[in-house]
Parts: sequence; C-alpha cells; structure tokens
Amino acid sequence: MREAVLRGWAPWLLLGLVAGALWAATLGAHLGAGLRPSSELDRLLLLHSLLPRAATALLAGAALGLAGALLQSALDNPLAEPATLGVSAGAQLALTLTALLAPGLGGLGREAAAFAGGAGAVAAVLALTWRRGLDPVSVVLTGMIVAMVASSLSAALILSQGEYLFALLIWGGGSLSQQSWAPAGAIAAALALAALPAALLARPLGVIATGDSGARGLGAPVAAIRLLALGVGVALATTVAAEVGLIAFVGLAGPALARLSGARTTKTVLLASPAVGAVLLWLADGAVQSLPGGFSQIPTGAATALLGAPLMLWLLPRLKMADRPQRPVRASSRPADRTFTVLLALAAVALLAAVALGRSPDGWHVAVGTDFVELWPFRWPRTAAAAAAGAMLGAAGVIVQRMTGNPLASPEVLGVSAGAGLGLAAAMLLSADTALPLRFAGSAGGALAALVLMLAMSGARGVGAERFLLAGATLSALCLAALNAVIATASARAFALLGWISGSTSAIGPDEALIACAAAAALTLPLAFVGRWLDVLPLGTPVARSLGLGLRPARLALTALAALLAAAASLIVGPLSFVGLVAPHAAYASGLTRPTAHLSGGALIGAILMVAADLLARTVIFPYQLPLGLFASLVGGAYLALLLRTR
Repeated sequence: MREAVLRGWAPWLLLGLVAGALWAATLGAHLGAGLRPSSELDRLLLLHSLLPRAATALLAGAALGLAGALLQSALDNPLAEPATLGVSAGAQLALTLTALLAPGLGGLGREAAAFAGGAGAVAAVLALTWRRGLDPVSVVLTGMIVAMVASSLSAALILSQGEYLFALLIWGGGSLSQQSWAPAGAIAAALALAALPAALLARPLGVIATGDSGARGLGAPVAAIRLLALGVGVALATTVAAEVGLIAFVGLAGPALARLSGARTTKTVLLASPAVGAVLLWLADGAVQSLPGGFSQIPTGAATALLGAPLMLWLLPRLKMADRPQRPVRASSRPADRTFTVLLALAAVALLAAVALGRSPDGWHVAVGTDFVELWPFRWPRTAAAAAAGAMLGAAGVIVQRMTGNPLASPEVLGVSAGAGLGLAAAMLLSADTALPLRFAGSAGGALAALVLMLAMSGARGVGAERFLLAGATLSALCLAALNAVIATASARAFALLGWISGSTSAIGPDEALIACAAAAALTLPLAFVGRWLDVLPLGTPVARSLGLGLRPARLALTALAALLAAAASLIVGPLSFVGLVAPHAAYASGLTRPTAHLSGGALIGAILMVAADLLARTVIFPYQLPLGLFASLVGGAYLALLLRTR
C-alpha cells in the first residue's frame, strides 16, 4: 500500500523538484544580471515583481487545474477545459468590450464581465450540442469553433482601436509579469471561495460519473450538479483570465497528469489537479523566463499552448466514444448550366459593387462616371486579390472534403491555413529576405506539412470523422500559439506577422493583385483533370482500387494541390476565413455535386463570398476598416457551429 502511494506521488514530486530548480535558476539568473536584494530598488523588484509572479503562477495554475477537473467531471469529457470550451475566448471578448466601452471599470467589474463572457460561451456550446447528447468530441469541437469566432471578434475590435492593439495582444497571450500582489490576491480569494463548493461537489460528481440513468435512479439532480460544477469552473477560469490573460491547456494537462499519476476517483482528481496545475504553470513560466534575449518576453499563455496542444493530440485517440461513420459525397445528375449562369451574374454584381459602392460621412454612395474612374485604381487591387483568395480557398475546400469524405473539413478547420502561417513565420525568421517567393515557399511548406499530418491521422486507426476535425482544430491552435509567441517579441517581423494574421487587403497594390490572380489561375487550371480522382476517392480504398485508381499518386497530387491553394490564399486573407468550408457546401447545396462542377462552383462561390466580405469589412464600421480574414471568419465560424448542431 505504501509503495503504491509513493508511486502515485513520485511524478508530482519530480515535477515539483524540476519546477523549483528551474525557478531557482531563473532567480539566480536575475541575481547574476545585477539584481541585489541589498539595494532598495532591487529589493522592490524582488518583493513586488519576481515573488508576486511566482505566487501568481502557482495560484493561477491551481485555479485552472481545479477548473479543468470540474469541467471534465461535469461533462464526463477528458478533453474539456476553459480553452477547449470557449470559456477563455468568451472572457477575452467580454474583457475587450469592457476595455473599449468602460475602461474605468474596477477589478470586480472586470471579473464580472469575464464571467459573463465565459458563461455565455459555455451556454452556446451546450445549446449547440445538447441534441447530440453532449458527445465529448462534439462538445470540444464546438467549443473550439466558438472560441475561434470569439477570438476573431476580439481581434477585430482591438484592430479598430489601434492605440490599444499591442497592450491587449500581450495581455491576451497570458502574461504573468507582475507589479503588485493584487492579481495573486484576487486569484487566491477565488480559489478559497471555490474550495467549499468543489469539496461538496466531489461525491455528487462521482455519482453522475456512473451514468445519468443510474444517478437519477439514486435521486441525484444531474442537471443541477452539472450546472453548479460548470459555474464554479467558469468562475475560476474567468478570474484568472481577468487578472493575467488567457492561459491555455493547463486545465487540460492538470487533470490528465493527475490521472496518469494514480488519481482514480473524482475526489482524488479534484484534490490532485490544482497541485499539478500549479507546478505545471510555474514550470512553464520558469522556462519562459530562462529563454534568451527577446524571447523571454513571450507570454506564458503562448508557451502553455505549445505544450498543451501536443498533449491533446496524444489524448484524442484514447477518448472513449463511438465515432459516427463518414458519409460519402453523393453525386447528382441535376443540370448545372442554370446554376453557373446565376453564379456568374452574382459574381459580376459583387465585383461591380465592391468597386463602386462605399460610404462617406454623408452616407452610402455609388460611384459612377468620373468618381468610378478615380476610385478604380484604389479598389480594384484589393477586390481582385479577395476574389482570387476566395476562389483558391473554395477549390481547396472541395478537394479536402472529397478526399476525406468529411463534409465539415476545410483548410481553415484542419489547421492547414495556420500551418501556412507557421511556415511563413519560419521563413521570415530564418532569412532577412522577405520577398514574395520566399514567403510563398514558407507558407506552402507549412501548409503541406499540416495537411500531410492531418491526412495521416485521418487514416489512423481510432481517429474517426469528428476526432479528425478536433485534431485539426488542435493543430490550428498549436500553430497560432507559436505565431503569438513570435508576435510577442515585438520585432519588425512580428508586426508583419500580425498584419498577416488579421488578413487585411487594404495594403495590396496592383502588383500583388496581379500575382494573386496569376496564382489562382495557375493553381486552379489542373483541377479540370482531377475530376475522376475526386469522384472515386470518397467511395473508399477498396472501391478505388477495384476501379484501377492509383491511390498514392492521386492522393499525393491532390494533397500538394490543396496545400498550394491554401498557402497562396492564406498569404492574402490570413488563417481563419472559413470560406473553404462554406463555399463547397453552398456549391453542393445548389446542385453542383459532380466533381468538376463542385470544384468550379466552389471556386466561384468562394470568390463571391470573399469579395462580399471585403466590401462589408470596408464599410460596416466606417470610417474604420475591419480585416477581411477576421470579418469572414465571423460568418464562416457561425455557419460551422450551426452545422455541428444540425448534423
């Protein structure tokens, strides 16, 4: 018995020793750099910066660990945590609104706003997945989509107020840099208030873990227990968000490592998770402080995302659930001539409106005659670039959906666009040359690597359709966390990456627009020859082989083509437009179900959607302009959330 206890505590003790040694080394580095406790100024830095930072890391980690354990127990979902349920992003959106609309609001007001935002996100996730029985993967996938939409809206609000941009960006990344003990005190108070309800919930949560029907048979109010546990978990997570920003995946890793260390019952998981979370965040913060140069300014929240996303990918195949079978894409013999005529007319109207329609201080106006001629040089480049990007994303979305047999797949959802961004960042960091060919090569390499990884996972045993999508959302979060870590260095390249993430077309000139159109033409031309591959691949490997299709060459060619399309489009509109999801669906719903027609219709609808989004992004909050990619992601993310509810 004693040996079993020692084995259970050994990993925690080892983790604590490593964290303590790392933080001691960090403190020693500060002392070696000139910090002397005997100096009055250095003593103030030690007492009001270094020590509060360590205390905040421990307390915030404990709060997030307990929050994750409560959320996982309430939903019977080992992947649930504040980041994956949209709690953190909802709190960030609420706090961004508070900073812009009520900047003088005090600490309690900020925490109340953060709680309202986090609770609203959880309510949206539950409403969208209730009909699916709170299926674990559906809950987390919906939560991550809600988080993407909320994050896009937050970024749009921040970019509309440039003077607050970088400060809110660093805060949103989860910075533990402190100037007082106030944040540590606020988190400690929240932990103390949550301790009693968490202790009282341990036994009821253990009862509902046996199953809803059994718990109801014992007289347990299942809905009330879940709502109370969710409320306590959200309160803890949003308090941390209000004080130090967004710290991702600690709420996932804390309970997971607690279970791996021997915690089995709900009570022991609730007891162990705060301790593990505290050590993990302390360890991550010590690692960040030990980084050389400007990288020591990376927000700790970005570092925890880099550590937590691989853990989530590792846990995903081990999640116990019954995946729904993938349904092949059905073909139709409906004539497509009339549909293409309508789409071409809509495209002409959209292009004309994008150039001629606008707003001024006097209201809406349509440019005609001389006004149209004067506006043409300013508006046609961004309109043409938006159309080219939309066409490429629409075509890439059709390829990915038909290759995987999954109607919810797209370059943005599967992390391919975010992978393109990571490749772009690598190319910019490794070379002083930022010419377009190098940027495209980096983006294409990152997109190709992400797509190959996702396709490998799609064929892996134990990774079904919805797990596949969740793995893609996790990969996207991992890539975006790495990008945020680079942006936090505040270098010239960091600001260039920030502009790319926002997906703005306002700075595109004639040369860039012509290159985008040429890339779209060159990359969509081969689509005329891959119709048979896309018609046969969704039917499955045995059928494809029986029809004599060379699977490996077909998949390699389609993978490369989809990656190049996504990379070229992402260079223009950023990583989160979701046009690659919406356009193939709209084309299929309009009757364009044959592969060639589906590809052509998806590209055409993608161009229409992106041009319309560019027009709205330019006019909806005049005189400000919203980034095209962020604006499109609001519509596309909402559409994906609706699909997850109805399918």
